[in-house]
Amino acid sequence: MWGRPPKAPPPRNRADAETESGRPRKDKVLTGHKTFLIKTYGCQMNVYDSTRMSDVLAPHGYVETGDVEDADLVILNTCHIREKAAEKVYSELGRIRDMAGARASAGRDTLIAVAGCVAQAEGEELMRRAPAVNIVFGPQVTHRLGALVARAQNGERVVETEFPAEDKFKHMPLARRATIAARGPTAFLTVQEGCDKFCTFCVVPYTRGTEVSRPVNEILAEGRRLVDAGVREITLLGQNVNAYHGQDGRGRACSLAGLLGRLGEIGGLERLRYTTSHPRDMDDELIAAHGEMEKLMPYLHLPVQSGADRILARMNRGHDAARYFDLVAALRAARPDIALSSDFIVGFPGETQAEFEATAAMVERIGYAQAYSFKYSPRPGTPAAELGEQVPEEVKAERLAHLQALIHKGQDDFNAACVGRTLAVLLDRKGREAGQLGGRSPYLQAVHVRAPEALTGTIQQVQIRAAGPNSLAGEIASHPDRRADKERPEPRKGDGGGYRREDARP
Repeated sequence: MWGRPPKAPPPRNRADAETESGRPRKDKVLTGHKTFLIKTYGCQMNVYDSTRMSDVLAPHGYVETGDVEDADLVILNTCHIREKAAEKVYSELGRIRDMAGARASAGRDTLIAVAGCVAQAEGEELMRRAPAVNIVFGPQVTHRLGALVARAQNGERVVETEFPAEDKFKHMPLARRATIAARGPTAFLTVQEGCDKFCTFCVVPYTRGTEVSRPVNEILAEGRRLVDAGVREITLLGQNVNAYHGQDGRGRACSLAGLLGRLGEIGGLERLRYTTSHPRDMDDELIAAHGEMEKLMPYLHLPVQSGADRILARMNRGHDAARYFDLVAALRAARPDIALSSDFIVGFPGETQAEFEATAAMVERIGYAQAYSFKYSPRPGTPAAELGEQVPEEVKAERLAHLQALIHKGQDDFNAACVGRTLAVLLDRKGREAGQLGGRSPYLQAVHVRAPEALTGTIQQVQIRAAGPNSLAGEIASHPDRRADKERPEPRKGDGGGYRREDARP
């Protein structure tokens, strides 16, 4: 969708960024009133990056628009994970080129920029294939966006895909309190970037670089700033977030569990989440935090990709299925009501029918609250792209349909088990209907209730009345049964941590 998901805030003026002291910035590179629009693809980190791009552009005289035809600057913030990601970007660029041509006929110039992982991977090739593009820049140079735009305004076609020595976070302006407040009571906060795991199917180490963790104090300062502006829930982001190892003020390494504990001490912050995790970095301290930290929500995205050991080895995942089952058992021992989600790839090179069935059995055994599944598609430059034994497309499609049916059943069962319960819901947005608000349960389910707009940004006890495939519906409880929200099921014994969906409460 156009704009910054999940919702686009009101347009901002050029004073909508400030220094740490609160005084307006004076280092404007650009002058005059210009409009911009960002289309964001892919992961939550791209959503966060798009937000920071908005913050970078604000002191240069740019305000946001929701109408692409009104945009003087259009930015595609791209993702390389999905199949044929680059081709989809080129298709979108064709539509924007035509729009820019119509604007030019009316005497209005348009700058077109491509950011993110496709930009990092394609670089000069993207410029060659899409002559209408003015700027191509990778994820690590977001802080330079104002200068890149200024160069493009002077007629230069700009490509910036190097990994700079400077820390981009230290060079990005801070958004005003009012700007943060306009974005709503939930926020993303990037704490770690890059990955050192080198899964054979993945481009992240090549587009985002090696694992780098932000300093603890820098994260705490950003967290406090968010909470001071009305944010009640923060989701920590990283390509491999549980590999976090940032330094504190004394130069000591801090784990993700330690960072969560420090953030949990911020008054006014009600909820914490983190994503995306790797099983190899799920340590005992972090597992224990799920049982000990009230602010840490009982939901965890823990990608496994396959349930077959030989395929996990070919993927270079660094763990086997037994290790994953052990992690699930430990997590449920620490927090029995924890909701799990995961990622799965079907049709990885060489995958046999029996190996696919091992993946399907894993889905049934663990009982995910939700999960994401994809057909394998080669990514240029990754080791898996060079493997033989490519699985035929029709076989991949058949396997994916079967796996998704299992996943959807698990999600339906999970949602149905919530009916009749009272859940704490953070109301963070208007609903689709008049007089309705939407929010998220502790298990990250979308919940819709009839409620006045004044309750936006508050946590309400909601009695769940109905469950759909993608959301829950309920009403604010006049006499909430707070105990109901604390009930935790006993895991079924003897199955490596799985439990029956019909016996489980999320």
